[in-house]
Amino acid sequence: MRSKTPKVLHLMLEEPILYYPLRSAQDAGFGDIAVMVGFEGELVESWTRDNFPGAEIIWQREQRGTGHAAKLAQEWWQNFENVMVLAGDAPLIKPETLSFFAERHAAGGNACSFLSFDLEDPTGYGRVLREDGKVRVVEHKDATERQREVKEVNSGMYIFDTAALAGVIDKISCANAQGEYYLPDALALIESRGGRVEAVKADHAEEFLGINDQMQLAAAARIMRDRIVSGFMINNGLQCMDPASLWIGPKVKIGHDVVIHPSVQLWGETVIEDEAFIGSFTVLRNSVVHAKANLKGSVRLNDSTIGPRASAGPFAFMREHGELLENAHMGRFVEIKKSRVGVGSKVPHLSYIGDAEIGDDTNIGAGTITCNYDGEKKNPTKIGRGCFIGSDTMLVAPVTLGDDVSTGAGSVITNDIPDGALGVGRARQSNIEGWSRRRRGKGKK
Repeated sequence: MRSKTPKVLHLMLEEPILYYPLRSAQDAGFGDIAVMVGFEGELVESWTRDNFPGAEIIWQREQRGTGHAAKLAQEWWQNFENVMVLAGDAPLIKPETLSFFAERHAAGGNACSFLSFDLEDPTGYGRVLREDGKVRVVEHKDATERQREVKEVNSGMYIFDTAALAGVIDKISCANAQGEYYLPDALALIESRGGRVEAVKADHAEEFLGINDQMQLAAAARIMRDRIVSGFMINNGLQCMDPASLWIGPKVKIGHDVVIHPSVQLWGETVIEDEAFIGSFTVLRNSVVHAKANLKGSVRLNDSTIGPRASAGPFAFMREHGELLENAHMGRFVEIKKSRVGVGSKVPHLSYIGDAEIGDDTNIGAGTITCNYDGEKKNPTKIGRGCFIGSDTMLVAPVTLGDDVSTGAGSVITNDIPDGALGVGRARQSNIEGWSRRRRGKGKK
């Protein structure tokens, strides 16, 4: 990957590669999961414990091959009748394929099953050799020229009867071109002891594409993106005129009759409810857009909420648990941070609202700023119901404005304003007559 980051922690649609096979295993019904870690394993272990807390962590301090890894995990897998082995860098495997695989293994009474698929260019993959009613795998570097012509390859995904695997795991040799212990060598050893080995060929090769460089990561991301977008369009009626420009993460939830315009990104645990509209160039991360809300375009939401029938944008930014309640509005070039805007209230344009609580049916004039930072800490601003905040008002926090309060345009408000009052905090205007004429006269030679 040409990176210091462990391969399985590289992001694909803003989730680590490892997330995908683990999620597929869970969705297929596998409750007991172990993760083998090696290179930069502390990082992988930390992420796994945070995101899949039930998973067992097993260390492979020396990378001596897949057979060696299976041996190190024996203390864990010997507690089960069967164990499935998946690749952490193959994120496109589907839960349905894993369920089908497990059913075939059980129905055949197999000692070992593995998934195979056909590739036009199988370079680098272990070849599946079917000879005399038996099946075995030969790694590419150890294969003859004739064997390399075989198109059927091993996916590296197995199910073992654990008793059968325990009987041969110590007999796997490292006498090969890589000097490693190959898990596929267990297949021939199991067959030699009378166990049944089956290669279960899958129809869709893309599910088994591994990731070994940044180009392959980008290709896999596009495939996953297309799956997610098409799923919402087919199952939920998502309307999108340009699906290829829409990027949606695997944890995102979308309701019915949602319209999304081109060039939108939805990440993390974002939720879009029924009949919402998402305009172009919008990026949402871990945010909620409630039913019939309207994001007019070029909106950024981080960890924030847009209420039912509320609207935002264009060119609006909300972050750190900001919230627009029902029918509220934030408009052009508005930033809202860690603030709550009440029902029917408006922040139409060119304003910054930080650490604030705004009541219902209040209008915030253009250029209003909550001056929430005093150089040491953030301070709150509270604005009541039915207020009219004049344009270019500076609210120096901490400050509280009651209900039905107005402020004069251009005011600097440093003290609380009681209910129903007008707050004005600005210098009295003075007009100096003749000033322009005198100024021009002084400039003549």
